Amino acid sequence: MGEVGDGSALEPALAECRPDCLLIDVTMPAFEPVAAIRRIRARYPQLRILVVSAYDDDVYVQGLLGAGVNGYHLKDQPMSDLRLAVMRVLSGERWISSSLVDKLLHPVRTTAVPALSTRQQDILRLLAEGLDNRAIAQRLNLSVKTVENHLTRLYRQLDVQSRLEAATYVREHPELLARVSPEPEARHVNPPMAEQAAILVVDDNGRYRNQLRRTIGKIFPETMIYEAGNTAEAIHLASRVTPQIAFVDVVLGDEDGIRCTRRLRVESPITRIVLISAYPDREFHRLGLEAGATAFVDKKDLDAATLQQIIADVIG
Repeated sequence: MGEVGDGSALEPALAECRPDCLLIDVTMPAFEPVAAIRRIRARYPQLRILVVSAYDDDVYVQGLLGAGVNGYHLKDQPMSDLRLAVMRVLSGERWISSSLVDKLLHPVRTTAVPALSTRQQDILRLLAEGLDNRAIAQRLNLSVKTVENHLTRLYRQLDVQSRLEAATYVREHPELLARVSPEPEARHVNPPMAEQAAILVVDDNGRYRNQLRRTIGKIFPETMIYEAGNTAEAIHLASRVTPQIAFVDVVLGDEDGIRCTRRLRVESPITRIVLISAYPDREFHRLGLEAGATAFVDKKDLDAATLQQIIADVIG
C-alpha cells in the first residue's frame, strides 16, 4: 500500500508500487483528471481504478468512466460501502454509488445555449484558448480547485464531457461568451440605443480584450460582446452575429488589422469598424480609413467616456 497527496507524485508512485487498485480523489492538486486517467489506463491496462469523490455531477462521472475508471464512489456514503466498492472493483466488476445510477440513466439534457456568469465566461474563454486548469487559476487569481468546481458545473450546463467538447461547443456557439452579466453598480448607465447592440472586440492580447469587454459591459450592461484574437475568428463571428460595431487592433500578432478590416467589411458591410492602436501612426490612420474603418483611436485614449461616446454615436 502506498499513498500520495497530489498529481505530480502519482505516476512515479504507480511505477514504484505497481498496485492492483488505485483509490483516488481526482480533485487533488496538480492533477488533470480525464487526461491523467487516460494516460494511466493506457500505461497500466490491468490496474483497477476507483474514484472517491464528493461530486455527484453526472457529466463529470460519465467523463471519468469514459476515460477508463472502474468505479465511482461518493464520499458521503458509509465506509462499509467503500470496502464493498473496493472488493467489487478488484473482482473485475464496475462500481457506481447507488445515488448516481438514476442520474446516469436519466441525465438532464440542455437544449438551449445557457446564460453564463462573467466568471464562467472568463474560465470557458481561457479553456477554449488551450489553457490548463492551473494556468486558468493563475490568470484569474483563483485556486485550481475553484476552477475545477466551475468546470464541473460548466460541463453539465453545456452538456459536454470533456475539455475538447467544451472548446468545440464555444466555437460553435460564439454567442455563449457574449452574455455579459450586468454589474449592479453600472446598471444606472444604460442608453436605450445600445441595449440590443452586438459588439466585436478583435485583439491578440487576451488581457486587453478582457479589459475592454468589461469596460463596455459596465457602460452598456445589456450589450452582446464578442471577442476574437485573430482575423479568422473575427470573420467567423461576423458571419454568425453581424455586429453593429467592431473594435479592431491595427496589429494582430503577425497579422494586419487593416487587412482584417477589409475582410470584415466584405463579410459584414453594416458593421462599423473602429481601428485601435497602442502606436498611433498617420499612415495607419490613412490606410485604415481607406480600408473602410469609421474611426481610428489611440488605445490610451480609449477610456469609459470615449467608449460610451463612440458606441452611442455609431449605433445611434
